[in-house]
Amino acid sequence: MAGAVGGNDLQWCFSQVKGAIDEDVAEADIISTVEFNYSGELLATGDKGGRVVIFQREQECKNRPHLRGEYNVYSTFQSHEPEFDYLKSLEIEEKINKIRWLPQQNAAHFLLSTNDKTIKLWKISERDKRAEGYNLKEEDGRLRDPFRITSLRVPVLMPMDLMVEASPRRIFANAHTYHINSISVNSDHETYLSADDLRINLWHLEITDRSFNIVDIKPANMEELTEVITAAEFHPHQCNVFVYSSSKGTIRLCDMRAAALCDRHTKFFEEPEDPSSRSFFSEIISSVSDVKFSHSGRYMMTRDYLSVKVWDLNMENRPVETYQVHEYLRSKLCSLYENDCIFDKFECCWNGNDSAIMTGSYNNFFRMFDRNSRRDITLEASRESSKSRATLKPRKVCTGGKRKKDEISVDSLDFNRKILHSAWHPKDNIIAVAATNNLYIFQDKVN
Repeated sequence: MAGAVGGNDLQWCFSQVKGAIDEDVAEADIISTVEFNYSGELLATGDKGGRVVIFQREQECKNRPHLRGEYNVYSTFQSHEPEFDYLKSLEIEEKINKIRWLPQQNAAHFLLSTNDKTIKLWKISERDKRAEGYNLKEEDGRLRDPFRITSLRVPVLMPMDLMVEASPRRIFANAHTYHINSISVNSDHETYLSADDLRINLWHLEITDRSFNIVDIKPANMEELTEVITAAEFHPHQCNVFVYSSSKGTIRLCDMRAAALCDRHTKFFEEPEDPSSRSFFSEIISSVSDVKFSHSGRYMMTRDYLSVKVWDLNMENRPVETYQVHEYLRSKLCSLYENDCIFDKFECCWNGNDSAIMTGSYNNFFRMFDRNSRRDITLEASRESSKSRATLKPRKVCTGGKRKKDEISVDSLDFNRKILHSAWHPKDNIIAVAATNNLYIFQDKVN
């Protein structure tokens, strides 16, 4: 990512799109989370129907190196089912809120997936051999009468068609009163955190029947509630450090070595508000919808409704970089409030070497910012430009005055088409962008 995001050095082109072309999208098919594993060889999506689909990158062809490994379906399984909480008379949706991969330790892969209440640890493993020649049962599995067995045989392993199995290894339940919005695996690879609106819990991956409450912001009187937790994440290298963001636009960094209950933060990141731009919507649009540490662990990025901010962990009073995502919507906040879009939770992600960041917008637009050149680009995930290796043309939004021919006016943006979830490959310039029920994969032109 040496070149600019929008410079001549790096051009993005279409690679693949997954999902049905359907005017009438079923609610269950809407993608609700996207996540590459640590190597980038696997890519997982979760949807509102509680399903997890894992794509695997195909091995590259030696004789066709220009066709870089495509992602094809590797495994699909139902992770969560709809449930009913009889105590509170509430339906619990099956929608997958987050997926987090565990670093790979052996041939199998492990991931955590969560809906509003229950976190599950899944093992994804391959089988390409099966045992044949059992003594006590027939080949079709029926038990044999032991008195009829006259000779003993040694079972042998015979090759079979590759089967990918997803099996639930642990179920972590009954620890959250409110809806889970984040899970994050610790760098010690043994523990992870889960956060809801008012509490953050620390779990051990091997222990399902208890978790430790490490943050609790629930007031004694719920009428005094002024903010909720919106996202939480562990530091990538320091296993004692985590951050959580709030609906008030603040971020707290906590150190678990200081106390068992991290109600007192170690650092408090907040940008003072500009009184001149204060409005009725100020508090809503300052709510942080996502927080992500850089791979280096030196910076963190936060996404609010209109912007992305990059913070240096050593500087709490203001961000070191601020990028406007769709400033042209500031004049449209009233109608965005009426159609509830102002509450949309956009995510953000870093590229592999922390030099660029990506986040979504409306009209299936997504934005990239190059931190070195400070250049930015708007691209669109659409079926129209989905020819193989087709270069993505930068999109421009016109805010007033005369519209140029390749611009789109603010008034004709489609707010039902939005890019909330996206992921960047940990090493390569490959990005995965979820647009409603479709998963788009783009890559740079060079490869």
